[in-house]
Parts: sequence; structure tokens; C-alpha cells
Amino acid sequence: MTYSEESIRVLKGLEPVKERPGMYTRTVDPTHIVQEVIDNAVDEALAGFTSLIAVTVHADGSVSVEDNGRGIPVGIHPVEKVSTIEVVFTRLHAGGKFNKKDGGAYSFSGGLHGVGVSVTNALSTRLEVEVKRDGKRHRMAFAGGDVVEPLQVVGEVGRKNTGTLVRVWPDGRYFDSPKISLSELERLLRSKAVLLQGLTVRLVNETSGDVREWKYDEGMVSYLKESLQEDEQESAIFAGQRYVSEVSPNSAFADGEGAAWAVAWVESGGGGESYVNLIPTALGGTHEAGLRAGMFESVRDFCSHHALLPRGITLQAEDVWGRCRYILSARVLDPQFQGQTKDKLTSRDSMRLVSSSVKDPFDIWLNAHPEEGKRIAELAIKQALARSRAGKVIEKRKSSGVAVLPGKLTECESTDITRNELFLVEGDSAGGSAKQARDKENQAILPLRGKVLNTWEVDKSELFGNNEIHDIAVAIGVDPHGMNDTPDLSGLRYGRICIMADADIDGAHIRTLLLTLFFRHFPRLIEGGNIYIAQPPLYKIEVAAQGKGRPGRKLYALDEIERDAMLERLRADNIRESSITLGRFKGLGEMNPEQLKETTMHPDTRRLMPVRFERSSLDEVQRMFTMLMGKSEAEARRGWMEEKGDLVEGDI
Repeated sequence: MTYSEESIRVLKGLEPVKERPGMYTRTVDPTHIVQEVIDNAVDEALAGFTSLIAVTVHADGSVSVEDNGRGIPVGIHPVEKVSTIEVVFTRLHAGGKFNKKDGGAYSFSGGLHGVGVSVTNALSTRLEVEVKRDGKRHRMAFAGGDVVEPLQVVGEVGRKNTGTLVRVWPDGRYFDSPKISLSELERLLRSKAVLLQGLTVRLVNETSGDVREWKYDEGMVSYLKESLQEDEQESAIFAGQRYVSEVSPNSAFADGEGAAWAVAWVESGGGGESYVNLIPTALGGTHEAGLRAGMFESVRDFCSHHALLPRGITLQAEDVWGRCRYILSARVLDPQFQGQTKDKLTSRDSMRLVSSSVKDPFDIWLNAHPEEGKRIAELAIKQALARSRAGKVIEKRKSSGVAVLPGKLTECESTDITRNELFLVEGDSAGGSAKQARDKENQAILPLRGKVLNTWEVDKSELFGNNEIHDIAVAIGVDPHGMNDTPDLSGLRYGRICIMADADIDGAHIRTLLLTLFFRHFPRLIEGGNIYIAQPPLYKIEVAAQGKGRPGRKLYALDEIERDAMLERLRADNIRESSITLGRFKGLGEMNPEQLKETTMHPDTRRLMPVRFERSSLDEVQRMFTMLMGKSEAEARRGWMEEKGDLVEGDI
């Protein structure tokens, strides 16, 4: 096979979507690409221009979505020189949601990842658009993402009769099942009606003749009541909303940002639904973390004020959250999601936004309803007592014969090893910041001085001659062992052992040495899912305030690729270059404790990478470690670097 200039293929337009659809949407069935169309209609409703969204599942397998909003602009785009409808449906990085200057077309919308209905178009055999705007009815059609019927006027309508109709025929080749999930579609549409009071949502099934329509005048409260069994509800529903405004200003966030919620506590167990700008976030994210943090702080303060906690019992967030049923709808100006399917919100500021929105109203509600507050507190205390009893059992089993812990280890308070975390931190200065940034309840810190010994060819009987390795082994409570040994893990003191080194090349070297130690001499910890790599950012991007509606913000990037993507997104958002300040962290010690906590240590805003290996690939992993870490393998390493040079990072 020849590798030449002709071998390099450049994917253009919507070709990347067709080549790798799983990168842009869920490929189980076409429901998500229909949701992209629905989300556009919902954004019109969120902006206050739509009162009706009608979805029809046609007998031929196609789905149409119609709204009575403003209608997609039909004129020639000033840059692309084609109709704006064509730009919206055929360009991956196009839409009215990027321009937020002076409010833009959409102050709040479901994300800025730049794909949306263009992906729907690419993965459909046919897509038709009808737009009522400026007194005329316009029509355009696509096939496989390409224009097959150019934009044309097909009739006249009243000047006030506006809206958009999109009909989609999903291409079954791209999905495991070609059929829309009616249950998921129904649940999605119903939630839109719940979260937008006054919005009517209609679902028509041509095959069965069923017509469903939702309009909730009470919004989330009535929705939550429907999901609760009368005999399981232990508290009244706490519902409210709070948004930044001139009446309730907050310099850290933009006007209109905030959240609405409905919450109740039950005996049978918690769970709920969350949304960001009406987009369902099935995997939760930082907005849910903010709701959890705000409610926990309020309940903890309530228990302290009324002296409800038994002696020796400390409440944790899970004790309050574990019995909570909730619906949360956050409104975020620039939401950042994990992946194109937007299942999880990752915007770090959203945690503080929701937490600050919820706490004060919940404090007031608890003190205005003390009996309800005491019922909620009793449920949380019951959970804390059960956790405490379990922790004592674990402590008793591991307490005998424990060696003296290292003096530089900053221990956590909890005895529940399933929650406890040990951070192995590069350097004393970073260790000092980490001690201030940690959650002292369940996060312990062990600073490491210098680079750890390369232990690939060191016998386990000689390991404790190295002070750093001795301290690590004693701190985690497990003796060194081999791959085929059956070690005693009952003394394990932490459920997570997190390697936290600088984001530069030296940090990568330290991570490699520690991974070598764990793979060679503590392999059962890796196999058991106990070893993680913390991912501190390498870059900080500060964005100055852009007028009254756009407060300043800080963004953090793990590497150059993420940094460049963030800068590109800021430029697309018309942020002036003079308003962007780019900084590079020299190391963990350069971060202040608050930055380290927010980016690397807090469970809701950090990014931990689990370390795993498969038994089936064990020989290959061991061969790679031998080549990389073996003292006599210099020639093999040189050959590997020459062959795989594009995979090697290095300071030039």
C-alpha cells in the first residue's frame, strides 16, 4: 500500500458526520437528530416567540416539527452568499446562538457546540423546510445533506403568520434501529411543556391516530407531584426560581442566568431530572452539583441551628441528596457540555450559579416551615447514621497492625474508604495548596519530594529502602504484591488514589514513574479501579466583561487543543482579542487553592482519568513498560521514538 500525497483525504461540509456519526449524535435510533430540530423550536419558545410546538410522527417513518416562532431568516447570508436556511442546515459551525452581543437572536439557548440541525440533515435521506416569514411561505429541500430543491416562494400568508416547519426522513443506515423511540419523544416533549409554562406541546401519531397535548399552568410542581406516590412523600415540595436581574444583581453572572426547581424528600430513594436551557441532561453535571451543594449547606445549617445532630455524627452532601426527588431547570448564557449529545453540563461556573440561586430561598423556606425542615433533617440523619455504622465496621477490620502513618500525610476525617481519596501531589508547594483546597472530610494529601524511583526492575523486598515509596505504601495500607499474588486488601484506606502532577512534561514523567510503581508492585489496585490520574489545566483564559449583560469569566484548558478550541469559540462569539488574556500555569504550586479546588480536586468540577488494564492485553502492556522503563532498553526506546515520533511529547 502506497502512502503519498494522494493518501491524505480532507472531509468537507457534512462528510465528517456521515463518516463518524457517533461523534455527533446517538446512533441507537434517530430520536436525537429529531430532538435537535425540536430544540431549535424550543429555543424560540425560550426567547419568548413561540407558544405552540407540534410534532407529528408520520406513517412513512418521517417526523415533522412545527412552531409559530419568527421563522428562520430566508435572505442571502452576508458572508456565505447563499440563503441563510442553506447555511443553517448545511454548515456544522453555524447558527443564531453564537452571536450574543447586545442580546443576539438567542440570549439563552441549548449550547454552542455548532452542530445541531446540520447533523440531522446529514443523517437523513430527505429533509424539507417550510418557513412563514415576511408575509410569504418559503420552501427548500435536502437529500443526504445536499440541496435538491433550492429555496423558493410557494405562497403567501398573513404578515403576523410566522413559523418554521421541518420534516425529516432519518436514514436508517446510520442507526441501530431506524424507528423513533416514541416513549423517549413523548417524555422529551412533555418536559418542554413542564419547563416552559404557557407553552403548548402537541404530539400526533399518524399510525395509531393518538394525539397528546401538554400545557402545565403550575409548571414543575404539578409535574413532580405526578411522579411521586402519595404514600412515599415525606416532605412538602420546595419550589422556586431565581434569576440574575437588576432587582437581584450578581456581578459574577449575566442578567437572566439562574435556575428554577421543584424538590421533595422521600423515604424510598432519590433521583430526578435536570435541564439546561430546556435541554435534558441525562448524566447531570455541574448544575445538579450546585443544587446538591446549596441544599446540603441549608440543611446542615438548619440542623446546627436547631441542635438536631447526634453527638459524633457529621452530615455529608450524599446524606441530604440520597432521598431527594427533584426537577431542575438551569438557564446558562454559555453552556458547555460533555460531547455533542449534551447529556452532561461541564460549565464550572454553573455550580456556583445554581448553588447561590438555591441556598438563600431554601434557608428561608426551611425556617418558615420548621416541621418540614425537621422531617428532611431526620431523613438525612438516618442516612448519616447508617453510613457511620458501615464505616465503623470497615475501621475495625483494618485497624490491627497498622504501621505509623507518614508525618507529611494530611489525613481526612472520614473512615468510609469508598468515599475517601488520597492525592499523591508533586512537590511541597503544590501539596500546601492542595491541603487548603481539599475537602478535609474525605480527601487526604501526601506530598512527594522530587521524582519517584523507577521501580520496574526493583525487587519488592527492596522497595521500602526508598522513603517516598515507603510513605506511599504505608499511607494506602496495602503491601507490594505481584500480578498473580492474592494480596490482603482489607487494609486499603482509600477508594481512590489520585496521581496529581503538573500538566507539563516533568509532570508526565512523574505520572509515568508512579504508574510504573502501581502496575509493577500494586497491580490489584489498578485492576480494582482504585488508581486515577488528576488532570490539572495547563492554560487559563480570562475574558473581560463585555458590557452589562456579559460578566467576566475564567476558562481552563487541559492542553493546546482544548485551548485553541476555546479561543476559536470566543472569537466566534465576537469577543474582542483585547478582552482575552491567556496564561500558562508553570505548575500546580502556581495555582492558588481556589483554582486548584475548582479545576482539579472538587468532585463536581474536576476531570479524573481512571487507570485500567485488560487481562487479555496484559502481555502487550508489560512489553510496553519493559521497553519504556527497562534500563537496558535504550536502543528499543530510540527505535520506538523514531517510528512513533508523532506520539511522543517532549520539550523542544
